[in-house]
Amino acid sequence: MNDIPLRKIDHVRFFVGNARQSAFFYRNAFGFDVVAYAGLETKVRHEAGYVLKQGDITFVLTSPLSDQHPECYRLIKHGDGVMDIALEVPDVRAAFDEAVRRGAQPVRPPEALEDEYGVYETASILAYGDTTHSFVNRDRYRGVFAPGFKPIDPDRYNPSTARPVGLVAIDHMVANVEEGKMNEWVDWYAKVLGFTQLISFDDKDISTEYSALMSKVMQNGTGRIKFPINEPAKAKRRSQIEEYLTYYGGPGVQHIAMMTGDIIKTVRAMRANDVSFLRVPKTYYEALTDRVGTIQEDIRELAELGILVDRDDEGYMLQIFTKPVSDRPTLFFEIIQRRGSKSFGKGNFKALFEAIEREQALRGTL
Repeated sequence: MNDIPLRKIDHVRFFVGNARQSAFFYRNAFGFDVVAYAGLETKVRHEAGYVLKQGDITFVLTSPLSDQHPECYRLIKHGDGVMDIALEVPDVRAAFDEAVRRGAQPVRPPEALEDEYGVYETASILAYGDTTHSFVNRDRYRGVFAPGFKPIDPDRYNPSTARPVGLVAIDHMVANVEEGKMNEWVDWYAKVLGFTQLISFDDKDISTEYSALMSKVMQNGTGRIKFPINEPAKAKRRSQIEEYLTYYGGPGVQHIAMMTGDIIKTVRAMRANDVSFLRVPKTYYEALTDRVGTIQEDIRELAELGILVDRDDEGYMLQIFTKPVSDRPTLFFEIIQRRGSKSFGKGNFKALFEAIEREQALRGTL
């Protein structure tokens, strides 16, 4: 089936308890610049929103301003998390109509929002859980983000004091779904959006003594948008996927992988900003050269920072994972640098899983 034309991930919208404080976190820990605001001062009465940018990554942080907000339930059910993955399309109505014709559940019909900067078009459909995909087009819009948003007041967040850490784009975004539901959502992305399967991992690839998961990676026709989909597999104990589903209250976005051109520089900057990363044992690095061969980076420096390496037929990649960024053990982030490799770090799965299980044991949720 033909894919619906998708240009890129336009933005990721988070629903959070306090958007102003979350903006402070992503700015000062992850190096994002806060560029726009919507709220009472911009005549938006029901919610506050902050737009953050770094490289080609755009995050939107949204909070309700009263208990009358239709999405308030999200905070009790999920805590802070991703509510919408917005996809830029050349034609919002055509994308929406075709997705619905193929079986997508509509959430918000196409509408053209207009202000003095032009016309911003949007519509949305339901994906896994209560996560949505918006279709957006701003070809006729010249404002800072969308109607209702104004450039940030320097008294609130001064652009001159932003300190980017070198993040340039979203590499992939991972969904966690219930056991037995992975193939259902793989089929949904294939049928509704025309995605194809890039790769799959089963419980033999991703397992430890205690837990396991299965995963399939779906991508759009250009390969610019990649969505791995995870489900738990039968195991002795509760896997990280089951822990996520319990504390998030259902399926949702597990992590966002963000690319950098210099992972050592990026991770040093983020560690200096007090970002917490998962650690693997030092023994991981003793066997690294035997496993991945010669690499450009100094292995002692990678070991110091906790950066993982994996190789495929096309090159190698470097990656590291943050700990969850909120009190619930749900959303976290991956920092990734690709040197030719198109893989997802299969050789690191066991070490990574064991690191996550050590964190689960501390939480008493393994």
